[in-house]
Amino acid sequence: MTYESVEAVEAALCTIGEADAEAIAAARLRQNSLTKPRGSLGRLEEVVLFMAGWQGRATPRLDRGKVVVFAGNHGVAVRGVSAFPVAVTAQMVENFRAGGAAINALARSAGLQLEVVPLDLDRPTADFTEEPALSVEDCLSAMSIGAATVDPDLDLIALGEMGIGNSTAAAALAARSFGGPAADWVGPGTGVDDAGMARKIAVVEAGLARHRDAPATPFETLRRLGGREISAIAGTVLRARQLRIPVLLDGFICCAAIAPFALEHPAITAHCLAGHRSAEPAHIRLLDRLGLRPLLDLDMRLGEASGAALAATLVRAALATHTGMASFAEAGVEDKE
Repeated sequence: MTYESVEAVEAALCTIGEADAEAIAAARLRQNSLTKPRGSLGRLEEVVLFMAGWQGRATPRLDRGKVVVFAGNHGVAVRGVSAFPVAVTAQMVENFRAGGAAINALARSAGLQLEVVPLDLDRPTADFTEEPALSVEDCLSAMSIGAATVDPDLDLIALGEMGIGNSTAAAALAARSFGGPAADWVGPGTGVDDAGMARKIAVVEAGLARHRDAPATPFETLRRLGGREISAIAGTVLRARQLRIPVLLDGFICCAAIAPFALEHPAITAHCLAGHRSAEPAHIRLLDRLGLRPLLDLDMRLGEASGAALAATLVRAALATHTGMASFAEAGVEDKE
């Protein structure tokens, strides 16, 4: 699957499908027959209905799931917006491949395959305070690379990223998409100090000013202020929707990748679960704008799909209750109704 033109992206956005209402109804019937008061498992029951609707089956499953971590470098990092040098991106990719990162442990724990996709790490994006971060061709290529990671037989895909400078790009995307001052969207990211925060805010303000008169379309916002790994996430989410595959989103940066599209097409998040609320201050504001309620809130701020992978264990637990519990009739327990 490739997005060969901007028109192809726009067409895909305009033809996104809906969840399977019949599968949801059938899953709800089973939920209501299980040996528990109705609704007593709270959000676990909601997760089951969500999975049923997008998988199109009353008994959803998680036999084949994977985590995809996209990595990219940002030209805006030269502005001193990160506590770490750009070289760390490639070093962490090698750590992922060697099995030594948190996401390796969390993916194994969740029973998910891990795929790491670096995107032109030796060719950072342009500095978006001076010009668009990506050309049209580069943005389409990154979106297509993301789309290609979505295997049609997946039951769930969890998404994350790695890229020095990408929390600055994410803040710029959120600010241009949903408005408000840069300071409302900028956070410490990898742990910058007060001076670093001031630089990040100034950089986001400069980027917004630089592109103020550019077309405010979702694609233009993405390519002008985003990055390769961010665009790849957007392409993955869009392709997963076309294939009706549920998506687990990670933190602020991952969610910011779809902010430009959600502004004009708010239903784009309907097949997505927010894995967690990260400690990045603007994440909860962004989740609210996207209409997503996080499954977990553990003060995590690592990125690399760590929160999404951890939330996948919760999805497994929800599905286990749905398939493993006995009904009132099977257990010989009297139902109050």
